[in-house]
Amino acid sequence: MYLRRKIDDYLLAWRNREDKLPLIVKGARQIGKTESIFHFAQKNYENIVSINFVLEPKYKTILSDGYGVNEIIKNISLLDPSKKFIQGKTLIIFDELQEVPDIATSLKAFKLDGRFDVICSGSLLGINYKKIHSNSVGYKTDYEMFSMDFEEFLWAKGYTEIHIDNLLKHMQDGVPFSDTELAVYKKLFLDFCVLGGMPAVVKKYIETGTFSETLEIQRQIQLDYEEDIRKYAEGLDQTKIVSVYRNVPAQLAKENKKFQLSKIDKKARSREYMGCITWLEDAGVISICYCLNYPELPLKGNYDESKYKIYYPDTGLLIASLDEEAQEDLRANKNLGVYKGALYENFVAEAFIKQGLGLYYYKKESATLEEDFFVRTKDELVPVEVKANNNRSRSLRKLISSDSYSDIHWGIKLADSNVGIEDGICTFPYFCTFLLKKYLSGKS
Repeated sequence: MYLRRKIDDYLLAWRNREDKLPLIVKGARQIGKTESIFHFAQKNYENIVSINFVLEPKYKTILSDGYGVNEIIKNISLLDPSKKFIQGKTLIIFDELQEVPDIATSLKAFKLDGRFDVICSGSLLGINYKKIHSNSVGYKTDYEMFSMDFEEFLWAKGYTEIHIDNLLKHMQDGVPFSDTELAVYKKLFLDFCVLGGMPAVVKKYIETGTFSETLEIQRQIQLDYEEDIRKYAEGLDQTKIVSVYRNVPAQLAKENKKFQLSKIDKKARSREYMGCITWLEDAGVISICYCLNYPELPLKGNYDESKYKIYYPDTGLLIASLDEEAQEDLRANKNLGVYKGALYENFVAEAFIKQGLGLYYYKKESATLEEDFFVRTKDELVPVEVKANNNRSRSLRKLISSDSYSDIHWGIKLADSNVGIEDGICTFPYFCTFLLKKYLSGKS
């Protein structure tokens, strides 16, 4: 069973470009990169030459005669004479690129040669561009892939663009959902939060109609992540990297969700751990949300690198890491509020990252003013508040009403409620979060 992904349309558009560049598909492990690439390849190419550097380590020597296309093809053919290279009809797939990252150096040659299309894929774990002889800058295209988002989950459940467009129209028009719509989408959203977007997990859920065995798959994925840390991370940093990764759920459970290294090790120093945090972010297994210096535009460069929150880019994996009691409550009762709003906040961060939105928050040191996230239109800064309860949005109202924040004129509240617009605050149910970028594009 193949699950439709957003990369499908991207790959097709890439295939049809007149002047296409070799493509590198990056992302964390087990998010469906290889499956999507092969699904596309089988539908669009007469001939496929596929090399997996993990499963077929003999191919790690194909660069021994240099980075030229003829030399590489010669060595591949020597190792396996059955592989054919048909000009204009062949897609070459180099999978598990992190094992032989210098393949990226050859992409310039493949582009200039022009006879074959090339797609590379690999987890960010171990892909270290600093070690590559030449990164073929200007001669390749990078595509970052994530686990499934809520829209892709809806596709897997049989929903179509008609349903997605209707959700967006409710947001744009400020029209509340009917009781039926609200009940159906809330249930789907809660299921997605618990499952997350790892294709293997979603497939098991679709096949069985239950959560049976999904937790075991999620926990195995996390063990695989930690195994990769030990495989690819260098030296003593391995233990620190694992410590940071394991510590994220506990730190999100705090009232103050700012990530504190002292909670890992009382003697921890920022300079010792920042490389570990960056490594995990580059690997695609955590997302970092930085604290703004002041809530104003521009966002880039306007933040404090020493103050940040850390989220998992897949809420299902966050839930899988919780203690047994929380697991039981979540899976049996769908009580996401049990974790002090951290799960809702993590889901919003996940949805932002998957839409290409940056992660920024604000907390005023000398006051209670704080805001969970910020997004922007062309000319405006828009605060986004994540509510796990029905308390009043004091900070959001203050940011909108105060003359001190000239870039802010309205705000968004994401809550367990219906659509509503009042006093400059647009309230949307959590399940609408995946449409926020499209909604904002209509505001520019």
